[in-house]
Amino acid sequence: MLDLIPYKTLVFDCDGVILDSNKLKTQAYYDTAISYGANETQAQTLVNHHVQYGGISRYPKYEYFIREIMGHVVTDAALKTLLDRFAYEIHRGLLNCELAPELGDLRDTTPDARWMLVSGGDQAELRTLFAERGIDGMFDAGIFGSPDNKDMILAREIANGNLAMQAIFFGDSRYDHQAATRVGLDFVFVSRWTEMEEWQKYCAENNIRVIESLEAVL
Repeated sequence: MLDLIPYKTLVFDCDGVILDSNKLKTQAYYDTAISYGANETQAQTLVNHHVQYGGISRYPKYEYFIREIMGHVVTDAALKTLLDRFAYEIHRGLLNCELAPELGDLRDTTPDARWMLVSGGDQAELRTLFAERGIDGMFDAGIFGSPDNKDMILAREIANGNLAMQAIFFGDSRYDHQAATRVGLDFVFVSRWTEMEEWQKYCAENNIRVIESLEAVL
């Protein structure tokens, strides 16, 4: 049983932890690449890059796509075209994809802890989405995302006193674990919806606690 009583702040990733949205976003990367003019191989290369760097913002992923995969100069216009298309592709899906079971019950059992969302997703998009789904109120320590990356967000929120220690991070990617441990947060890997390859091996090698989903905490 995971004892959450010592923790003043619970930090959650979004995709694959709060929402079953990993596959939705992976498909959106493929579709946006095709719409940009990539062939199937180039689109799949972007997908592979996205999965390899799970938890990282879409901004550097699309910069990599334009520069390294397509061989083009990265311009603000090209980047905006891809980002806008990506947001359009995923909006309806995010409104309807599955929410972590018993999330409300978990919130009720941690009344003395503050909740924070730290995601690679677009911050404005996340705040709108969570409000539309009626779950923004759970995250009383804030909803944060790109263009700032998770390292920047965590360091900033610790420095300004918003992220109070002792804290724990629930994530589903290598980057989630690395970002959390760099700033002294405990970490739990949430496995049910992850797209991380060989996550079992990584968690075993790094002695990471694993739960299938957030409801397991209850």
